[in-house]
Amino acid sequence: MTLDELQVGKDAVIQSVGGEGALRRHFLDMGLIPGTEVTLMKVAPMGDPVELRIRGYELTLRKADAARIEIQDIHDSDYVERQHKHEKDIPHPQVGEMGIYHVRKSGDELKEGEPLTFGLIGNQNCGKTTLFNQLTGSNQHVGNFPGVTVDRKDGTIRNHPEASVTDLPGIYSLSPYTSEEIVTRDFLLKNHPRGIINIVDATNIERNLYLTMQLIEMDIPMVLALNMMDEVRENGGTIRINELENTLGIPVVPISAAKNEGINELIEHAVHVARYDECPGRLDFCDANAENGLAAVHRGIHAVVHLIEDHAAKAKIPVRFAATKLMEGDKLIMTQLALDENEKELLEHIISEMENECGKDREAALADMRFNFIEKVCSSTVVKPVESKAHARSVKIDRFLTGKYTALPAFAGIMALVFWLTFGVIGAGLSDLLSMAIDWFTGVCDAGLTAFGINPVVHSLVIDGIFAGVGSVLSFLPVIVVLFFFLSILEDSGYMARIAFVMDKLLRKIGLSGRSFVPMLIGFGCSVPAIMSTRTLASERDRKMTILLTPFMSCSAKLPIYALFTYAFFPKYKVLVMIGLYFTGIITGILYALILKKTAFKGEPVPFVMELPNYRLPSPKSVMQLIWEKAKDFITKAFTIIFLATIVIWFLQTFDVRLNVVTDSKDSLLALIGGLIAPVFAPLGFNDWRISTALITGFTAKESVVSTLTVLLGGDTALLGTMFSTKTALVFLVFTLLYTPCVAAIASVRREMGTKKAAFMVAAIQCLIAWSVAFLVHLVLKLI
Repeated sequence: MTLDELQVGKDAVIQSVGGEGALRRHFLDMGLIPGTEVTLMKVAPMGDPVELRIRGYELTLRKADAARIEIQDIHDSDYVERQHKHEKDIPHPQVGEMGIYHVRKSGDELKEGEPLTFGLIGNQNCGKTTLFNQLTGSNQHVGNFPGVTVDRKDGTIRNHPEASVTDLPGIYSLSPYTSEEIVTRDFLLKNHPRGIINIVDATNIERNLYLTMQLIEMDIPMVLALNMMDEVRENGGTIRINELENTLGIPVVPISAAKNEGINELIEHAVHVARYDECPGRLDFCDANAENGLAAVHRGIHAVVHLIEDHAAKAKIPVRFAATKLMEGDKLIMTQLALDENEKELLEHIISEMENECGKDREAALADMRFNFIEKVCSSTVVKPVESKAHARSVKIDRFLTGKYTALPAFAGIMALVFWLTFGVIGAGLSDLLSMAIDWFTGVCDAGLTAFGINPVVHSLVIDGIFAGVGSVLSFLPVIVVLFFFLSILEDSGYMARIAFVMDKLLRKIGLSGRSFVPMLIGFGCSVPAIMSTRTLASERDRKMTILLTPFMSCSAKLPIYALFTYAFFPKYKVLVMIGLYFTGIITGILYALILKKTAFKGEPVPFVMELPNYRLPSPKSVMQLIWEKAKDFITKAFTIIFLATIVIWFLQTFDVRLNVVTDSKDSLLALIGGLIAPVFAPLGFNDWRISTALITGFTAKESVVSTLTVLLGGDTALLGTMFSTKTALVFLVFTLLYTPCVAAIASVRREMGTKKAAFMVAAIQCLIAWSVAFLVHLVLKLI
């Protein structure tokens, strides 16, 4: 039978893995190889995808992909808790005491103070960004979701000004399956870092070591950071560090990045191996006397090494790494080596001989060789704990949060609670208090300027321009902070990965993968990081489609607009109107996605292959750091972009074309400019130059809409009723919900999609959709 037919709670042994290309290689890299036992843990509430337990971790897979994997030996789960003897602690070798584990390149030693460069590399969600922050003293955002790091980040290692480290995207192997894997590979092959810091999740060491073996083949000085060792010890397990070090041929340092344990020792070992160019002591993970066809793999690898040695040296690619990648069918490496036709034929002959001898295809044979070595290493060096507390806790929580009948109501309830607390209780209350404080301070300054007898024009600039514009935006800071607080908790806890699991089947109906749901959810906070996070999607089609849909998820920059209008026109129903706006954006995005699926983005969504992390308590430091960053960004924007915008708006509103001070703003420069655009919005019910002007300033930053209207109304937002009726206010809210995102978001679209044309099309299409939906709402309201 095939894996999609396996029942929940049953074990089976993989017989064969079907399919072809990069996806099949990705399955093999994740440990889905013939002979491996797999357990079906659960099925998503909508019947697809499924969650598997393999090699000690949870992996999600769609049924359509699981159907390609044949299984045998189906039986009830036979997991039993293991009893362990107490392991005696053995001192870890000090820096420079591991001579037999490393091979020093002659004549390539660096003097103290010479620059050192490191690549920080590891699987997704293994604590890499946390370690980067500890190494450099940086404050990068950390989340409990695979793929938080979507771009490389650079920093200087603390107390070592000569040493810099680059935090690279999380990957599972060095196969070119996703853009992140290609970024990391290119960094190693083109930037030639002096050293590698490979971070490994010690609670899931068997799967993590697969990447380690490929990094060792790069023949670059390297140190292994065993992260989360505190959790391993807490659950009754241990790892024999010295024995693991001896087997792998590289320094191994136990650490806890979250608790800053072992970081200094890790830094010293990394700096030492890089400075003295101490490369891995072994590159060979196969055995000439091995059974089960592995001896054939050994002979094949060594034959390819001899065949391509001169080409690898010329291309500056480590020969062992190049050999294994060629045997896997890596086209990028094949192109870089530039083999002639005779050499290609000989290479194919070597690989065919290996396949015939070992009874497996080339990709499965290489994966089997690596995992066979890993199993031997782990059996001798890893004392596995009983089920961890974190995993047991996660299983219990998932019974409710991903249960068949409870998952969707739970998600709806959580999001409703977030919105209610943000817009109706905590955020709104704090916003009112801050608004009162700003009004008091404005009054004090107004009285002071009046008493001083300052020029009336300057007085108007300060009070009616700067204070009214900037102050009106600042008063909504608490709402934004509260929203990011809850989004941070959802991400740090591990719930976002579950949402992607639950929503995959639903999103597939509109042509996307469940992984696309997370960037769109991040879009409720800010479109810029949401658009950047699409890099975690393996398919270019899914990535571009998700980028186009993300701006429909209402970002936090629009909250001041919603808050201003709901307070003014819908005070009793403000939470209901807010939720309605969010759902309007989602529904519009779904309809747009269905159009894209049938036109520009035909095809199937990327396979849903994702690891589900254990739930963890959100780190207070990480949550507070994110809140501080967003608050700082908002305040910075208020005192730069919005500050300048309010001055420009005040100036244009105060003077006419001859630069005379006007008595009525309808005679101003601003009225002249706004009047040219106002007819566009006449069919929507608001043919007022002040409204069109506010919408134009919203292109720079959505908060500018509020500051512009406030300045134009002389600081008295109660006068909004002179510009809008209740119905036109609702139409205006719908338009601001959907129209073109800010300049920063458009710049992100251009960077991710690669062309100015794409960014322009996004801006134009978004405006057209916003106008059309707002016009439709206007017609419906007129009929009502």
